[in-house]
Amino acid sequence: MLRRFEHSQIYHPDQVLQATGAELGRPFENIFFETSDSVRLNGWFYPANPGAARSSIALLLCHGNGGNISHRLNFCQALLELELNVLLFDYRGYGLSAGRATEAGTYLDAQAAYRWLERKGFPGRKIVAYGESLGGAVAAELAVREPTAGLVLQGTFTSIPDVGAEIFPWLPVRWLARVRYETQRKLPGLKIPVLVMHSRDDRLIRFQHGRDNFAAANEPKLFWEIQGEHNDPLCDRDHFLSGMLQFLRLLA
Repeated sequence: MLRRFEHSQIYHPDQVLQATGAELGRPFENIFFETSDSVRLNGWFYPANPGAARSSIALLLCHGNGGNISHRLNFCQALLELELNVLLFDYRGYGLSAGRATEAGTYLDAQAAYRWLERKGFPGRKIVAYGESLGGAVAAELAVREPTAGLVLQGTFTSIPDVGAEIFPWLPVRWLARVRYETQRKLPGLKIPVLVMHSRDDRLIRFQHGRDNFAAANEPKLFWEIQGEHNDPLCDRDHFLSGMLQFLRLLA
């Protein structure tokens, strides 16, 4: 019962797609690929426009714990304005992806998406791992396991036990938790550019999580304070994109 409760608090998948991916009115690929443990995943790949300034860079989007890729189209559209390629995918148990989400499974899912980009012709030094909320922990682990050009943590916690202790202060969460997603602990070992984006208005993942993650990261790094609540990073779209552009300038 405890493990089921923990799982239900962390993962909120939606298995029904609310869009087809074609809504952005630009070329894209609806892809299916397999993980190393033979789970079939679904994703959408949006190539950069021909001749785009950053057409050699691919951004791998690891989304948060709720919904599925069809709920990220507006966000994807904003990222495409940076003139790079974007791959967003669903973890196991989300959208059209098979299986059931687990911490270990989401790590394998991100690696499988990374491998798909490699087969597409993007070397690791040209792949940026972007993590939204829980996806930041997944992206950080991907950067530990695979060579990446850089890491973006948007609204990401330091660890699941840290968040749980804030939400359930009367429970021994740090002792009980089996799902860890320890983002902060992984950052000191990374030698790549890191961007931390967080909002003071984020009432789900407190602003201090972003500051602590930033403190743990190595140079070159950038902290970019955004506006809006946890699920509204584009509250100030121009400011958000300005931070992303500054980060992209840090890439080798």
